[in-house]
Parts: sequence; structure tokens; C-alpha cells
Amino acid sequence: MNASNGYFVKRSAMMVIGILFICICVGCYRLSGFGVDAFTCMNLGISQFIGMSFGSWQLIMNAAILVLVFFTVRKCIGAGTIVNMVCVGYGADLICWTVQDVLGIVPGLPLRVCFLLIGCLFAGLGVAFYMTAEMGIAPYDSVALIIEKATAGKIRFQYARVLSDVACVVTGVVFCLAARGDLWMIVGIGTLCNAFLNGPLIQFCRVHISDPLLDRGNDREAEGSDRS
Repeated sequence: MNASNGYFVKRSAMMVIGILFICICVGCYRLSGFGVDAFTCMNLGISQFIGMSFGSWQLIMNAAILVLVFFTVRKCIGAGTIVNMVCVGYGADLICWTVQDVLGIVPGLPLRVCFLLIGCLFAGLGVAFYMTAEMGIAPYDSVALIIEKATAGKIRFQYARVLSDVACVVTGVVFCLAARGDLWMIVGIGTLCNAFLNGPLIQFCRVHISDPLLDRGNDREAEGSDRS
């Protein structure tokens, strides 16, 4: 395997692992009962209000945001974007269905805390992995980059992410209340942790975990040498 093929395989693996991490993250947030991540909070609130499954509504919302991404930060669109759009919502549904319906697990407080911690960790790791892979990221994860670009870098990525996450939580709360749903199943300490900490956590994971794992500098040098 030449250097360019090896680099492509590593990026592809990191993209797939990152998306898998996000599926686990969303599923664990929901199973914890301490609230879900910010984007899921919004989509659960709206899907309850209009009577549509979470996976189907999330796919529609991602498609709508993708149009905005296409006209602003088109470089963020790739194979990973499509896989993320299609798989994350249904993947989270599958994890919840397996735990609750197939295994019949009713998590007590210790297990719920474990689900919350896993969700928080995998939220940052998942986004960091597929952003580092540079094979396309989820439409929603591009929103912070759009804000950063629109402000000419005055609002850095981690803070732009906090802004977009807080806006999603507010939207989810409004629609959940309008649907007379169980607000505390989608909003809780986990939602707040995600909204205010996920941006800095993503940046930390990129700098200290995903970028070093991919070893982008050395691999790109090798790729360039192979092409020459």
C-alpha cells in the first residue's frame, strides 16, 4: 500500500469511528435520562411536536442545514456528511431500542450516570475524529464554522459552538413544551454540559487526540512524496 492509499484508509477509518462515536453519544444521552445533546434536544422537541420519528426528522433537519453549508462552507461537505446525516439518528434509535426493548434494561441511577459520562466523552471525541479526517462533517457541526467565518474569526470555533448549542436547547424546550412532552427527558444536566462544554471539548480532543492519531503532517508529506 503506497503512502497516499494509507493516508486515505486512515482518514476513512477515523471518519467511520467518529460517526460511530456520535451514534453512541446520542443514544447514551437519551438513555441517561439527564437530558440529551443540544442538537438532539432540538430535534426531539420538534419531532414530538409534529408527530414524526426522531430519526426521520433529524434527517430532514440535516438536509435543510446542508443547503446552507453548501453556500457557505462547501469544503465541509463530503462522504462523511452523508453517512452522518443518514446514520446518526437511526443509529441512536437502534441503541435505545436494543437497550430498552431487546435487553429490557431499566437503568438505575449509577447506570444513568455512566450513560451520561459516556455521552459527554463520545460527543467531543466523535466530532473531533471526523473533523480531523476532513472527509465531510455533519451539517450541524458546520454551523459553528459558518459563525466563525461570518464573524471573520472574531468568534472562534469553540465559542461559536456554544452559541449554536444554546440556541438549539432553547428551541427544543419551546417545542417540547408546546407538544406537552416530558421536558426533563430531553433537558437536564447532560444538556447543559453538552451546550456549554462540548465546543471546548471538541477543540481539546482535536489538538491532543485525533490530530496526533492521524499524524496529519507526516502523512501529508508522505502523500506528497508519493505523488511526486
